[in-house]
Amino acid sequence: MHFKTFQELFRKKDIAVLLREVEAGSGGLRRTLTASNLVALGIGAIIGTGIFVITGQAAAQYAGPALTLSFIISALGCIFAGLCYAEFAAMIPVSGSVYSYSYATMGEFLAWFIGWDLILEYLFACATVAIGWSGYMQSLLRGWGVEIPPTLAQSTLEYTNGEWVWTGSLINFPALCIVALITALLMGGIRQSAWVNNVIVAIKLVVILLFIGFGLSHIDISNWAPYIPENTGEYGHFGWSGILRGAAVVFFAYLGFDALSTTAQETRNPQRDMPKGILISLSICALLYIAVTAVLTGIVKYDKLNVDAPIALAIDHIGASLAWLNPLIKLGAIAGISSVILVMMMGQSRIYYAISRDGLLPLLFSKVSASGVPRNATLFAGIATGVIAGIFPLSILGELVSIGTLMAFTIVCISVMVLRRTHPGLSRPFKVPLVWWIPSLGAFFCLLQMLSLPWSTWFRLILWTLAGFVIYFTYSRQNSKLRKRG
Repeated sequence: MHFKTFQELFRKKDIAVLLREVEAGSGGLRRTLTASNLVALGIGAIIGTGIFVITGQAAAQYAGPALTLSFIISALGCIFAGLCYAEFAAMIPVSGSVYSYSYATMGEFLAWFIGWDLILEYLFACATVAIGWSGYMQSLLRGWGVEIPPTLAQSTLEYTNGEWVWTGSLINFPALCIVALITALLMGGIRQSAWVNNVIVAIKLVVILLFIGFGLSHIDISNWAPYIPENTGEYGHFGWSGILRGAAVVFFAYLGFDALSTTAQETRNPQRDMPKGILISLSICALLYIAVTAVLTGIVKYDKLNVDAPIALAIDHIGASLAWLNPLIKLGAIAGISSVILVMMMGQSRIYYAISRDGLLPLLFSKVSASGVPRNATLFAGIATGVIAGIFPLSILGELVSIGTLMAFTIVCISVMVLRRTHPGLSRPFKVPLVWWIPSLGAFFCLLQMLSLPWSTWFRLILWTLAGFVIYFTYSRQNSKLRKRG
């Protein structure tokens, strides 16, 4: 590789130019979101499959009742990373999240790498959540005497004992339906989408608080013994290694605050409201996750929670005294998970939009409709998510989302320190306190959790990354607007 070519790989977008573009306009996107909208979007994205699905599966497979410790470890990593996100989102209020921050701090090639990683993160997160939605919807319908045919009730493929097997199902039809419905809603514009999300968030918070409140009196303390189940002899299956792997898997549950940063270009006062939205929503959700996990593993023995609808199982386990709460839990879960899909799909389309504006993806993804929606990007996000949700299983997708999210958070933490060194004079409406300590701790916690994930997950990430490199060197590099200007 020639030296000039090598230099081109690390060319950076000028931050001053980025800020002028923000001041001049929003690229067709409309600034309509307030601080309260952002907090609601954050809760909407964070509280969903993580609390209604992943909690049970992670307790059953990795950490047992000590999953509460896993959530605390994940929360620490998220709080440190969230402070870094808040500094960036207030300083560079543009669409694209970590991709845009990386382009300004570490250059085009690394920005593409993290942008491609974000596509993995959002695409597979949406699909994972849609599968969780399908599980709760089918549970609710069965309670009403409606049974979806087996050939349309689950993912086409299952990953068992290291092998892919056909389940006998053609496609997960309910998952496909919810993705199509959310895509249609997002086409209407961000104001309508934010209003619908506010209503859904109110519903699911009430349902979660009802579960915690009524569930407390039905906790059997013996279900918490042993609090840290003995390791099976395999890394990541119970014991302290299981707590770490559990933390890495449930990290997916905190993904939502990353999605907030993708809407910076649609926020009325991003310098003031972005930090509030990120940090308030993250704090509320961390407390709720820990409380729900404690109640859930107290009601049902952890080894029985490896199901698609663990909270519904807990209510069924209590019996007739709380039978009235069962349909409400399922409706709340369905509504709550729907809001996660909505925010994740919104974030996914904005990533396509931001990368496309730089020429690294086809320009059709950056076209914005009269209602201020990147329609082509939204439509593509819906189609891709629907296909993946219909075919692949929940467990594989969840681990891939976690490793992609952890990598993105690590890069944000490192980028904050890089930018403090290279651009110390930039206006920072919000500053990370103890700047050399907090980002370092954030990167440490994220890397620690990444290393606890199984090799098979790393292997899939490597394959995804290699595919991204092929696209970059065959298409993106030649079509980069920054390269053409230079």
